[in-house]
Amino acid sequence: MRYATYVADGETFYGAVTDAGMIALSPQFPHWPTLRDVIAAGGLPALAQAAESQPVTHKDFTYEIPIPNPEKIICVGVNFPDRNAEYKDGSAQPKHMSLFPRFPRSFTGAGRPLIRPPENHTLDYEGEVAVVVGKAGRRIKPEDAYDHIAALTLANEGTIRDWVRHAKFNVTQGKNWDNSGSIGPWLVPFTDAAQLDDARIVTRVNGEIRQDDTLNRMMFPIREEIAYISTFTTLQPGDVIITGTPTGAGARFDPPKYLVPGDVVEVEVEGIGILRNTVEDEA
Repeated sequence: MRYATYVADGETFYGAVTDAGMIALSPQFPHWPTLRDVIAAGGLPALAQAAESQPVTHKDFTYEIPIPNPEKIICVGVNFPDRNAEYKDGSAQPKHMSLFPRFPRSFTGAGRPLIRPPENHTLDYEGEVAVVVGKAGRRIKPEDAYDHIAALTLANEGTIRDWVRHAKFNVTQGKNWDNSGSIGPWLVPFTDAAQLDDARIVTRVNGEIRQDDTLNRMMFPIREEIAYISTFTTLQPGDVIITGTPTGAGARFDPPKYLVPGDVVEVEVEGIGILRNTVEDEA
């Protein structure tokens, strides 16, 4: 079962995704206003049960990001060996992972355009798996980390490259332009470690494969990400961790292959789905 947040007829719903369309479930669960509330209550099984007996309610809809109001979105940077080598600074594998925050407004839903701002045209793509926290925790042990994951989704962690170079110790300003990235299209419940341990992620631009790698090559596996992050902050249900992108982002080509209006970017992981977005200039 897959669950999404979407807009239809000017109203926002969450519901179950089928090949024929959406089954609106939020009207049946008014005590859970968003999928964040569903996850906090451990309510995904209740959604699955409700969807079994319901017909499709919407065939014409637009995706929103699945968790519209997370307390925090934390991204892991430079998390594949080849990505570290891309920087050509002679550095060995770092001792600790690189982290930065993103704001919900910097992401849009599947099928919507990524927006290239007029101030800078170095819009780049980064295909990633995102995990959604289901159970709160602090100082979580790596061996217990998967017990805290409720669901998986995909992210295109779109970046304005020139702006990540504006300061010595942070990339926040290059990572948070409105609608520069995307999350979605839906949530897939996390039920088996193999969903992450055996996952292969592929990013395509206009059909050309740009990124292709497996999560088992991460320098900091997702179990370690959850353990490290939860050391300094309490993870809450609905929090999103964007786990790292493979080599092959546009900035690393010579010359760079930044995104331009009309491009189509797809991030795919078997068992999760395909996150597809176009690119437009800001109106």
